[in-house]
Amino acid sequence: QFIAFASLFFILVSITTFCLETHEAFNTIINKTEQVINGTETVLQYEIETDPALTYVEGVCVVWFTFEFLVRVVFSPNKLEFIKNLLNIIDFVAILPFYLEVGLSGLSSKAAKDVLGFLRVVRFVRILRIFKLTRHFVGLRVLGHTLRASTNEFLLLIIFLALGVLIFATMIYYAERVGAQPNDPSASEHTQFKNIPIGFWWAVVTMTTLGYGDMYPRTWSGMLVGALCALAGVLTIAMPVPVIVNNFGMYYSLAMAKQKLPRKRKKHIPPAPQASSPTFCKTDLNMACNSTQGDICLGKDNQLMEHNRASGRTPL
Repeated sequence: QFIAFASLFFILVSITTFCLETHEAFNTIINKTEQVINGTETVLQYEIETDPALTYVEGVCVVWFTFEFLVRVVFSPNKLEFIKNLLNIIDFVAILPFYLEVGLSGLSSKAAKDVLGFLRVVRFVRILRIFKLTRHFVGLRVLGHTLRASTNEFLLLIIFLALGVLIFATMIYYAERVGAQPNDPSASEHTQFKNIPIGFWWAVVTMTTLGYGDMYPRTWSGMLVGALCALAGVLTIAMPVPVIVNNFGMYYSLAMAKQKLPRKRKKHIPPAPQASSPTFCKTDLNMACNSTQGDICLGKDNQLMEHNRASGRTPL
């Protein structure tokens, strides 16, 4: 539990640092304008420098993630399966850019600066650390199992949307050209749907019932196509969703039932009674006796021994 809470704490701190690095309060613009030698032209160069405190905080988080990753590598029984795990790949990819950036920060060559610029763009990989929470939260694991089990439904949904986007983008293109002016053959002044690829964006936004409003039909025929596109989008999305919801409900019920199961405890097996114990006695007719019947059992045992002596038998 301590490792889980520590990992959760550093993940949240790392993500918070990643978000704060983009805020203008933690960024300083440095003017690095240089004069061109072969002329009077001045090249303006600006560089954004992040607050060093955030860099130190990120360094502490990366040290923890590195320690955790190395410990899990060392104690992993199957190294090949460990490498193939997606969460472990995310851990490695999120850790590596920080060390490369620190190593190349002291170099002044142009190639090093280009690599540093690329690594700063790749910083977004750090946000993938949020998926590490699946090791500690049941809900995220249930979501992952649901997405894995619903692959066919998601593929079916994408195919339905792709067909609808293609059909309605073509229809809106020709529907909006109905009222074009004769002196405007391309209909660039009459409508925003100048070609079919532009209509793809409008069809996706309309079928998902999002409706940004940046593009909309202006003719009665285009409005009719837009209405059909919205209705088709609602029906298309509504068909595979119940299957996905059922899968989520099934995995969630299994996870909750597993949590409610009692933990297995080691059963305590009492030691066998010794011959000197008062609870140890021999009874005829295979009758069991406990410690409260010790006197009765001993009395019966003495009577049995006297009977054997009288008959000349030797007790075993």
